[in-house]
Amino acid sequence: MFPLGLFTDESIDWSLIEKHLDDMFRIAISIQKGRISASTILRRLSSFNRKNKLYFAFQELGKVMRSVFLLQYFRLPEMRRDINHATTISEAFNEFIQWVGFGNNGMITENSRDEQRKIIKYGHLVANALIFMNVYDQTKILQELIADGYHITPEILAHLGPFRTAHLNRFGKYHIDENRPVFEINYSDELIPSSVN
Repeated sequence: MFPLGLFTDESIDWSLIEKHLDDMFRIAISIQKGRISASTILRRLSSFNRKNKLYFAFQELGKVMRSVFLLQYFRLPEMRRDINHATTISEAFNEFIQWVGFGNNGMITENSRDEQRKIIKYGHLVANALIFMNVYDQTKILQELIADGYHITPEILAHLGPFRTAHLNRFGKYHIDENRPVFEINYSDELIPSSVN
């Protein structure tokens, strides 16, 4: 048994992991080779978990993985930076989604699950269209600046993001010009110009 006072009141039962290690490897390989899905395994293990020692062995292994992750997180500043960066991006996307779905303060009042899913998917569709437009506009402007002789550095690019809202108008009247030609998008354009790498 290994004390985990820093992370949990419980301790890891190493003998249980050792006893069922071969079975755990077999399950992991089956999932990796696509013979069975992870969700199916979880369902089977948890449906009779009171009697299933393998379930408890995986639970103990989970404690080990969580402890190793926390120790690495404390020890490695670059890992903390990466996680913080990913979390910041995720939060920015969530804020953008809330900004897009501003009606009713972002609350979904429908009781039907299908309607709720539809509202969420429509919100994501609109948000992704706006994000695509933002990325296209920023890429075009960057390429124009580079063509004019400006030097774009990674530090400048670090301040750019697809979740800009200041130039977007959620309210008011919109005039749709059906005769206006649709601009062509060159998908081979680089979002980060190679001259900066």
